[in-house]
Amino acid sequence: MSHEMIAIFMFASMMLMLFTGQRVFGAIGAVAAIAALALWGTGGQDIPFSAAMKLMKWYPLLTLPMFIFMGYILSESKLADDLYRMFHVWMGPVNGGLAIGTIGLMVLVSAMNGLSVAGMAIGATIALPELLRRGYDKRMVTGVIQAGSSLGILVPPSVVLVLYAMIARQPVGQLWLAGVVPGLLMAGMFILYIGVRCYFQPSLGPALKDDARTMPRAEKLKLLQAGILPLAIFAAMMIPFVNGWTSLVESSAIGALTAFAAAVLRGRMTREVFENSTRQTLAISCMFMWIILAALGFGAVFDGLGAVRAIDNLFTEQLGLDPWMILILMQLSFLLMGTFLDDTAMLVIVAPLYVPLVKALGFDLIWYGVLYTITTQIAYMTPPFGYNLFLMRAMAPPEVRLSDIYNSIIPFVGVMIACLALIMAFPEIALWLPKYIYGN
Repeated sequence: MSHEMIAIFMFASMMLMLFTGQRVFGAIGAVAAIAALALWGTGGQDIPFSAAMKLMKWYPLLTLPMFIFMGYILSESKLADDLYRMFHVWMGPVNGGLAIGTIGLMVLVSAMNGLSVAGMAIGATIALPELLRRGYDKRMVTGVIQAGSSLGILVPPSVVLVLYAMIARQPVGQLWLAGVVPGLLMAGMFILYIGVRCYFQPSLGPALKDDARTMPRAEKLKLLQAGILPLAIFAAMMIPFVNGWTSLVESSAIGALTAFAAAVLRGRMTREVFENSTRQTLAISCMFMWIILAALGFGAVFDGLGAVRAIDNLFTEQLGLDPWMILILMQLSFLLMGTFLDDTAMLVIVAPLYVPLVKALGFDLIWYGVLYTITTQIAYMTPPFGYNLFLMRAMAPPEVRLSDIYNSIIPFVGVMIACLALIMAFPEIALWLPKYIYGN
């Protein structure tokens, strides 16, 4: 059997195991281990061993539990409730103001958290009931929360970008900085869409008519303190790192300690909050480590087969496709996989194939990391089996039907595709900030 056929057989076997409901790391790791032993005999056992040693020596991996712990501390201690109260008072008097405030809430939560699931949980438990009670259209608000929560994997400190950095072997700091402008651009496009839509159709997002409109300015200014907290945490973590005063791991530790201190100072750090945050951090961190280990082993076997070079030759020499057409086809494949896989699974499945291919085609891997992240955001919200659709169905009240959830994301997916097209057409949107910071 040719190396190309072996690579195709490995990929097909892995996809088949995933369709049977096997755990992601089990499916990927088992195919890698069996293929290594079949191809190279007893010497193949060195591949998973080498991958495990590489994982254990990967110092930046320590950032994952730090950021995850920081996010769960802020979520479990209900500090995000204060943020939504601030947006409620300041943005409520405007048509669609609470929906716009929800996007702002999601941006700030993303800057504290880095996980889209946490953003979805906060939005669905805090914002959704309030928006529905205020007479907002249910399709509008479910779309807003799903779109806003997806920003968690793009705005730094994105855990997904850390994972991409490890697999693609790119600097995490540059990837974070590359996600800042696209993340804010997408949030701004969401806000613009909501503002224009509610201006012409006020019934979708009516302005508030309660005491929030008449609250004294001094009290409103006091509420702004809730918005200072996430900015302070973000600044305490990012400023020393960007200026080279601390390493990435040290900055992540600063972020976790700052979030812990904020919860203590606000009187929100109970035994239950600490225990839940620690347990969740351990569970998520172990899941990521197993997935990275499986991905490294699978990638090593793929590299040994020369599969990437064969596929590059197939696309460019035999089929005659130009690099941009290949890139677009790769992005479309992410959209397809997103109908039944989450972002982490998508990355580890195709990283051994796509990352070297992108590099061989002459594209910037930092820029491609942003494209991957945005595409998985879109896939998260794409029917029939988008990840966010079912999270919203599980958290939404009974009056919000699945058809409402499906219909709600159509305009927001359109906005995200427009944002993706802008960044593909103008790579400097993503690359300007890391070049400016690291150039200085």
